[in-house]
Amino acid sequence: MQFTFIDLFCGIGGFHQAMADLGGECVYASDIDADCRKTYENNYGIKPDGDITKVDVTDIPPHDVLCGGFPCQSFSKAGKRLGFADETKGTLFFDICRILKHHKPKYALLENVRNLASHDGGNTWRVIHDTLDGLGYNVIDEPVIFSPHYIGVPQHRERVFIMCVRKDIGKLPPFYFNIGKIPPCSIDDILLDDNEIPDLSSYKLREDQIEWIDNWNEFIQNIKCEKLPGFPIWSDCLCPIEENPYFSEMETLPKWQLNFILKNNELWEQNKDFISKWLIKAKRNRNFFGAKAKLEWQAGNMPNPNIWEHIMQIRPSGLRVKPGTYFPALVAITQTSIVGKRKRFLTPRECARLQSFPDSFQYDEKKAQAYKQFGNSINVGLVSFFARYMFGDKNLQHKYSLEVQFPQIIKEQTLSLFPEWNTKKALQ
Repeated sequence: MQFTFIDLFCGIGGFHQAMADLGGECVYASDIDADCRKTYENNYGIKPDGDITKVDVTDIPPHDVLCGGFPCQSFSKAGKRLGFADETKGTLFFDICRILKHHKPKYALLENVRNLASHDGGNTWRVIHDTLDGLGYNVIDEPVIFSPHYIGVPQHRERVFIMCVRKDIGKLPPFYFNIGKIPPCSIDDILLDDNEIPDLSSYKLREDQIEWIDNWNEFIQNIKCEKLPGFPIWSDCLCPIEENPYFSEMETLPKWQLNFILKNNELWEQNKDFISKWLIKAKRNRNFFGAKAKLEWQAGNMPNPNIWEHIMQIRPSGLRVKPGTYFPALVAITQTSIVGKRKRFLTPRECARLQSFPDSFQYDEKKAQAYKQFGNSINVGLVSFFARYMFGDKNLQHKYSLEVQFPQIIKEQTLSLFPEWNTKKALQ
């Protein structure tokens, strides 16, 4: 399939990579971030424009597909009385609309954060859907929320995808996905062998960091409780209630905070002998302060827990431990996930793989920029997935139909329409 496309809010080229792989030719790109524009040009030989709000639509070449992962902003609640121009004015979605209105491409594929589905009490999605419909495009009624790990890529990164087909081209069948049919994921699919990493030492945990995590591992392996705590462990609250730093203000604390404090105190009461000794040891480590003196165990209940078998993140809320099946969403910060079994951080190349970029992709030589850019990028595999669905891939559309994803619903609906079928079966 040959087609032309434009790449708005292009970042480092997630849309470009997928569309080019499907046979598309990019005729225009734009992004406000200068560092992203450099990475894009280094990989695709196209120098993107800057601020799209300052670009005249007549300077954008004709194209078959418009692509864009636009920022989510509040829209007007004025309703349709003043039309899309008034409702979307001042948002970057407005710039997508003015380009669609002028060029009328056959397709548009848009992406946004998961929050778009419920943003502004549903008003944001309503405006987007109705505006695209008014511009002459068929759009699935409900926002499609999907993640790379739904197709086997080991990253949990739910995003909203909006497929648009010009009404004279065709219709879009409804998209269904059964959350119970998630395929198995393995983080090994994207990990480099340690001997493949030239500067391995720069990703390895320091000895004091390993000791700090070892201390938390000792904690989680030795506490006695009905099940492993799903609430945040705050070390300064592991003490008698009258010694708690929040004791004097407990009556004024929000309910969620008071609940965590009381649960920490209960854990202390059940394990005071062990925790007293453990705290003395833990506090000797230079990393045991602030957020790092907190633990968020999110790996579920298990008989023999071991932090080093899981994935970790150093978050403002504490050391967060997740199951070692797939990575949490990459974010636009330097700090990235710790691979427990390797005792090191993810490398930029592994982040590229999590976003389904090929190993030939040249990321920014500054690590901080590379992590930021991959954290802001779209997953290439999902762009390809939804582009194929939008272009009319019959096999894919059938796979994500109601009858395949939820056959029981079809069966129940059929029996409700033809109850005599159920009676016949009962008599057999």
